[in-house]
Amino acid sequence: MSALVVRRLLVDLETPLPRHWCAGDAFRTAFFNALSMSFPVGEQFFIDSIRMGLAQLPDPERAAFEAEARGFIGQEATHRRIHGLFNEHLARQGLINHWEPRARRRMKRLEGVDVRAWVGLTAATEHFTAILAEYLLGHAEELADVEPRLTTLWLWHACEETEHRSTAFDLYRALGGNEVWRRRLYRTVTVYFLLDAMRQTVNNLWHDGSFWRASTWASGWRFLFSRGGLVRELAGPWKRYLRADFHPSQQSSAPAEAWLREHARDWQPVSA
Repeated sequence: MSALVVRRLLVDLETPLPRHWCAGDAFRTAFFNALSMSFPVGEQFFIDSIRMGLAQLPDPERAAFEAEARGFIGQEATHRRIHGLFNEHLARQGLINHWEPRARRRMKRLEGVDVRAWVGLTAATEHFTAILAEYLLGHAEELADVEPRLTTLWLWHACEETEHRSTAFDLYRALGGNEVWRRRLYRTVTVYFLLDAMRQTVNNLWHDGSFWRASTWASGWRFLFSRGGLVRELAGPWKRYLRADFHPSQQSSAPAEAWLREHARDWQPVSA
């Protein structure tokens, strides 16, 4: 098990966000805002899943997982708090978070379900966040001309998602989760994640007043489907999770490690 550092992010989240904070691009701003809207409820689900899964392990195995689980929970709790502050600015801009209540209704249906399903869903979603992190760290142009404090926020989050990408996956296996359900839960997460992300992005554009602009959708097409765009770039990494020999550690952590070293002034360690 690896040690995970919990960090305090040293960025200003008091100053209001520009309406199109992502380099003046309405679509990319709406998309990243949608992701942020999902994080507080999602991070809490991950925390609850890891806590419940850890409690189900017998003592010798639990002891081996405890330090990493504690770091995972600390990192996710920090993400939840930071994006909660970010989302408060979005609410003041008139954007409405529909993703969170949908997620809460689905979580309600999981009450009493085998804890392995909780951890398996967490592992699947963590793969999504890890490959999105990989994309952001490898495509600096997506955050070019963004306020430095916001670039720092998104890339710090990306680095920590890379760091703890294996925690839920390893716990799922330690709990006896099988491969059939691992893939089935991943496909379920894929459907809900894509539908929720696009519904919330479109809703953000509607409330933002950018929905009917041709430039909005031209930008969206380039961002998602052009050479080097999000969909093309993530297709391969998405498929990796379905391989029988898959493990999250196969994804390189070098870009995240380099960013954290180069931006050590932007965070303080809370614990390790």
